[in-house]
Amino acid sequence: MSKSHKLEDVNLTQELENIKDFDDNGDEINISIDEEEFKPYVFKQKEIKRKYQQTDIPTKVFALGGLEEVGKNTYCIEYDNELIMIDAGVKFPDSYMLGVNAVIPDYSYLVENEKKIKALFITHGHEDHIGGIHYLVQQVKIPVIYAPKLAAMLIRDRLKEYKLQDETVVKEYDADDVWATKNIRVSFAALNHSIPDAFGILVQTPNGNIFSTGDYKFDWSPLGHFAELNKLAEMGEQGIELLMADSTNAEVEGYTQGERDIIKNIDKLFLQAKGRIFLTTFASNVHRIQHIIETAHKYGRKIVILGRSFERIIKMIRQLGHLKISEKEFIKSTDIDKYKPNQIMILTTGSQGEPMAALSRIASGKHLSINIIPGDTVIFSSSPIPGNRADVEKLVNKLTRIGAIVIENNPNLKIHTSGHASQEEQKLLFSLVRPHYFMPMHGEFRMLKKHVETGESVNLEKGNGFVMANGDVLELLQGKAQIGKRVEADAVYVDGKDMTGQASNVIRERDILSKDGLIAVVVSIDSQTNTLIAQPRIISRGSFYVKDSGAIIGESISIVTNAVNEVLSSPKPTFGAIKKAIKSSLSPYIFKEKRRNPLIIPVILNKKS
Repeated sequence: MSKSHKLEDVNLTQELENIKDFDDNGDEINISIDEEEFKPYVFKQKEIKRKYQQTDIPTKVFALGGLEEVGKNTYCIEYDNELIMIDAGVKFPDSYMLGVNAVIPDYSYLVENEKKIKALFITHGHEDHIGGIHYLVQQVKIPVIYAPKLAAMLIRDRLKEYKLQDETVVKEYDADDVWATKNIRVSFAALNHSIPDAFGILVQTPNGNIFSTGDYKFDWSPLGHFAELNKLAEMGEQGIELLMADSTNAEVEGYTQGERDIIKNIDKLFLQAKGRIFLTTFASNVHRIQHIIETAHKYGRKIVILGRSFERIIKMIRQLGHLKISEKEFIKSTDIDKYKPNQIMILTTGSQGEPMAALSRIASGKHLSINIIPGDTVIFSSSPIPGNRADVEKLVNKLTRIGAIVIENNPNLKIHTSGHASQEEQKLLFSLVRPHYFMPMHGEFRMLKKHVETGESVNLEKGNGFVMANGDVLELLQGKAQIGKRVEADAVYVDGKDMTGQASNVIRERDILSKDGLIAVVVSIDSQTNTLIAQPRIISRGSFYVKDSGAIIGESISIVTNAVNEVLSSPKPTFGAIKKAIKSSLSPYIFKEKRRNPLIIPVILNKKS
């Protein structure tokens, strides 16, 4: 029997003072609290008495992606001969991953244990949680995918795009649905995020209950529904053996700002703008897109959509009834000149300064039908993702130079907020579910570590937080938790239409080529006499200019000649040994002279006597 956890008393008066309310117009209402009426009201939570079924089989929990990184969220829970997955995401490539379209997990473990897989459950419809599905189903038989309505629609659309709709079955679930096998029971709790239909997933196993949040925050003024805090509290009373929670904002103090505040500020900008409005945001932020379109309609502006990602998501939310604006309010980019500047709002891709996105092409004068004119207002309802800031600043400078009024998110005017819980919301989650053990997920290492510290500041016992890496296996058995045998969980790089992925050494070679170039070393040998029959040739591409580097070429030829002759004079010379000798001898010299590490490719021409 596990040790019980007792939560500190909760002061209701203090909690109420932190809550804001809004009227139907979105204006803030001041809530006054009668101190005398609430004064002594403090409630206590019951102690948890955890129960486990008699078993000597552990429940295994592990991630194929999503730990020590942001992206490719893919989590597995396994008991005996049953395995369920939670999410199957993709990670977008870093700038150095040349020629790579996406990064996905290594699915080897799932291929080997395919017969155990009972279902894949999706928490919400963002790419880092569903973007790997069309790769996954080509390698692994997934009997059924359960997803919320919007996510299910996005998944079906993607599978159809790749002609994979017959590879699996996609079914929808709602907050009150329950799914069960012999040993595993799954239920759901609605949470807040930047997309409709975001859920946490409760998985009940013989070794205790596991709750996975997916991406979440607690929005006290949501554009959609409120999070089901009552369900979370009920789960806490039943006993949560393991909490798996979103760590994206683990280093951010306070609360995440509510989405309604952002919409109010955007509304003010629409009211002030005299000319056309260009607005760019993340295509994944469905709630905001919906209300931006409604705000444009409110101020009598026709709406132009630029970018396939926006077109796709707007089509989906319209079909689901989240967007009730008539199609007559949307116009083509070629029809803009038929309206006055103050009658136009252009929703465009390009919030991260992507060179090929619509806003970047407009700023560069390369768009077929739209140019920036003085007096246009460009609103960035976003924040630069790490690594993209330079591209965004370059784009902002271009837009400003040609006369646009550029408005970015800033402390004095919040026009963007995160979809992830900050520290105070994370503390509230711990207070509600009171986990025995904790496995932070969805974050870099420092975020995961900080999240454990936050849990320990509330009610998590020291030593009960597990900062894990992809492939690490946490085993739960009869109230105890320990790290088990690792599973394969390397990153796989998807190149073009190649669904099998590229090895990391291929990406490394591309990176070297782009930065340090290539040197080909051509040697001609006689394998019968084990002799060089011609002087080695040095061919440089992108490493250094040969015509201006005669001394380096001459010394390189000498180094290669000596290295090859040394191998040829050995008892049993091989081509492999010759290639290795060329690389190991030439590479240090080139680095010493040019401070470069080019890719060295030995080419051996063999002439038999």
